[in-house]
Amino acid sequence: MTGVRCMLMRGGTSKGAYFLAEDLPADPAARDDLLLRIMGTPDPRQIDGLGGAQPVTSKVAVVSKAADAGHDVDYLFLQLGVEEPTVSDRQTCGNLLAGVGQFAVERGLVPAGPERTTVRVRLLNTGSIAVATFATPGGEVDYRGGTAISGVPGTAAPVELDFTGTEGSVCGSLLPTGHVRDDVGGLEVSCVDNGMPVVVARAEDLGGEPGLAERIDALRIEAGKLMGLGDVRGSSVPKTTLVSAPRHGGAIATRTFIPVKPHPSIGVLGAVSVVTALLLDGAVGAELLRKPPAGEPIEVEHPSGKLAVAIEFDGSRVRRSTVIRTARKLFDGTVFPRS
Repeated sequence: MTGVRCMLMRGGTSKGAYFLAEDLPADPAARDDLLLRIMGTPDPRQIDGLGGAQPVTSKVAVVSKAADAGHDVDYLFLQLGVEEPTVSDRQTCGNLLAGVGQFAVERGLVPAGPERTTVRVRLLNTGSIAVATFATPGGEVDYRGGTAISGVPGTAAPVELDFTGTEGSVCGSLLPTGHVRDDVGGLEVSCVDNGMPVVVARAEDLGGEPGLAERIDALRIEAGKLMGLGDVRGSSVPKTTLVSAPRHGGAIATRTFIPVKPHPSIGVLGAVSVVTALLLDGAVGAELLRKPPAGEPIEVEHPSGKLAVAIEFDGSRVRRSTVIRTARKLFDGTVFPRS
């Protein structure tokens, strides 16, 4: 049986398999077939593969040396289905991004600095650039540290993720529908793309169970058309985030769905897009945001805790956003896909 070189990493509140592009088939169809077999998809348990039976653990990062000047590595994110044999490149993942720089150093794509290393990463899914900075004492990646992030037990070394130029990275504009507020099937929403296409709605307007998943799906399908994404059935974007008044000292409470299953926390770029939406005058849910003092990060509450997003906003656009994540190498070796 032929194996594939692989590193399993936790990046932020996600977990995924990291590969060098050269270790996978160049043909996308052959690559996707191989990755589905590696992950154990389709199967609700993913019992015969690396997947962890939920969207946040059925992810892949494909990394290569930069093809162009101006950045260090290229990062392609692939979201694999769990019960359905799907592979999507229609979004990126800011959580797995938290491990891309370290993976690049471990694989020799980028030299490590004596104390800290900064890696410029091009997100191939969107074309934008992110800058990851992390600890490399003595020229080696050190995953140990005292930083805790909600949704992950224990602590690890901090990873600073800095984003610029993420507006419209998937849909082409910050406001893909051309409006701050839209009516979709009688429901008020704000559709924003600042690194991740997101449909923001008030939680109270959607109601609870039963039937919430069906209502979420109907909303995102119609919103996807308005956002220029076409037929999004079977796609993981746009994400839907329901917002409500904060309950635990943060700035806003959120509940995100991928695409209709509740996210255990919230995605990095999803949080950036949600915060961006709420900072726009007239946006749905903006009245629920409790803005912190100037210069302090906005804490987004989610089911596992909080995620702090530091944003430079000029009233109409986000010039820069920064999020602190952690990452940890779990396994490095050879994975054997099912035949």
